[in-house]
Amino acid sequence: MIEKFPFGQTGHASTRTLFGAAALGTMSQERADRVLELLLEFGVNHIDTAAVYGDSELRLAAWLRRHRDEFFLATKTPHRGYEGAKAGIQNSLERLGVERIDLIQFHNLSDEEGWRMVHGPGGALEAAIEAREQGKVRFIGVTGHGTYVAGMHRRSLERFAYDAVLLPYNYAMLRIPEYAADFEALYALCRERGVAMQTIKSIAQRRWRDDETDPRYSWYRPIREPAALERAVEYTLSRPGLFLNTPSDATLLRPVLEAAARFGGRCDETAVAADQEALGVEPLFVRDVSDDVRPPA
Repeated sequence: MIEKFPFGQTGHASTRTLFGAAALGTMSQERADRVLELLLEFGVNHIDTAAVYGDSELRLAAWLRRHRDEFFLATKTPHRGYEGAKAGIQNSLERLGVERIDLIQFHNLSDEEGWRMVHGPGGALEAAIEAREQGKVRFIGVTGHGTYVAGMHRRSLERFAYDAVLLPYNYAMLRIPEYAADFEALYALCRERGVAMQTIKSIAQRRWRDDETDPRYSWYRPIREPAALERAVEYTLSRPGLFLNTPSDATLLRPVLEAAARFGGRCDETAVAADQEALGVEPLFVRDVSDDVRPPA
């Protein structure tokens, strides 16, 4: 079974591998149900979805009718203003078929304009706090992509006592000096304050190239070579306190969960570095080159 660890100060001990439900976005219900059975097999007890993940929330609803009490349930809203976020939270509750969401998160809050809107008067944070007071959500978090996100998350934590953050973490991203420095500062702050740290893109190989014809189940090319995939999982889990969100490519869910279940607490970083060279691994985000956000003005 997969190791469990306190999810910040929520009082929930989550499996260190969380189910990234983006994988369900375009599936039939029958296929989704088969995928979700793997969570029971491996003891995964934490689901992370989002309103913009296609039909993911709808695919989860039927499952949650039978298993709601067994899972910590997180979703995300893309809205930055109060009215949109309030309606979005209610819509997610209805789509998921639940009375309460454990963690509502602001989706990809990595840009200055969106950050100011969320935290300003009439912003989405007001809607999330209101939903918490009404018992519709229990905790509030923030997520993001790109190389500026770790720094933005630190700003968010200085503005509000968020319960969780989510951002990219893998060997290639940590070779970017600016990102590594921002990540380490965020990591230290989260450890100090008891904020849960969720990671994404742990098994990313690189962005797809135009001439590649492989089936594409996610927007980036994942590591598929079994031993390298396992080492990539170990790289993330070897960092104390980090949670690994499984990829949107459901064909890799079992290998990732198997690797997490076998994890013995250590990672051969020399072997991980060799995998990077052999597989031509590249960071998904390069500052001011392939970032999806820009620095604060």
